[in-house]
Amino acid sequence: MTVRERFLSVLNFQKPDKLPKMEWAPWWDKTFARWRGEGLPACVDEGALHGYLGLERLECVGAGPIDWKLLPPAFHRAGILGTEEPEAVYEEIRPYLFTDRMIEGALAHAREIRDAHSRGDIAIRLWIDGCFWFPRSLFGIEQHLYAFYDHGELMHRMNGDLVAYNVRAMKAVFDILVPDMVGIAEDMSYNHGPMLSKGMFDEFIAPYYAGEIAFVQERGVKVWVDTDGDVGQLIPWLLEAGVAGVYPLERQAGVDIAALRREYPTFLMMGGYDKMVMSQGEGPMRAEFERLLPVMRTGGYIPSVDHQTPPEVSLDNYKIYVKLLDEYCAKACE
Repeated sequence: MTVRERFLSVLNFQKPDKLPKMEWAPWWDKTFARWRGEGLPACVDEGALHGYLGLERLECVGAGPIDWKLLPPAFHRAGILGTEEPEAVYEEIRPYLFTDRMIEGALAHAREIRDAHSRGDIAIRLWIDGCFWFPRSLFGIEQHLYAFYDHGELMHRMNGDLVAYNVRAMKAVFDILVPDMVGIAEDMSYNHGPMLSKGMFDEFIAPYYAGEIAFVQERGVKVWVDTDGDVGQLIPWLLEAGVAGVYPLERQAGVDIAALRREYPTFLMMGGYDKMVMSQGEGPMRAEFERLLPVMRTGGYIPSVDHQTPPEVSLDNYKIYVKLLDEYCAKACE
């Protein structure tokens, strides 16, 4: 089977010859710098690191809504809208949001990897900003949480603008290739659960998902949400909204993927491998794979580090992780 065939097989709860061995997120820059100092060849850049390590690629194609290269430097700061007049600021920066230039960048990337995707050499994740993530990136973390109450009309306008842009970008990408999943970047949970109430989710998030998810589902592709922290309470909300899966399933937030699989047997999952054991050597890393193996055998789950590999992990230990990942991806399909 090809990489892409394996990936789609898992997403459809079918049994491939082995699970795909992938990392959904890039490595920390500090991790990469450490590995360079530990003998990573100079000819291996971040783009070639998957092949060097023996990993298969889940390529990310994204068209972010903020055109940072055109946005005036005065607005290059956290909390652009965190002022007394965020509506006026939004009007001022609106010309630098949702630009065709950003979509063209995504299309250039899609064209570049289209042949590899057609051959099945890679799987593709189409990434879009979500209706929690995008306002926060403009308001700043604290002011964004107040904005649900203080600037509700603006929040609705921003999310309406975002969804219109996302659909426009997705239409353009789908004309070039059909990605294997669509991931909505949100990060709306933390180690104690969601950062907003069900009522706020139903008012400010779910209605805007509807058009995006319908567009994607009509093309036979599944929609996932990228949200950190403890996702247990959030999953029923996502299912109700039509979301098919979630990642990265952070162990440090108490996420138990075996419990999630029992409660939600058809929900897709990716991530879940406790990154904190990766600096401890082969024994603890193997024990972590043993913890995940029963879920790996159920289908609908792509094992991967539960977030970016931290700089505490040496290159030698990461190579051990990849060796074990290969072993358990085969074992899960025996």
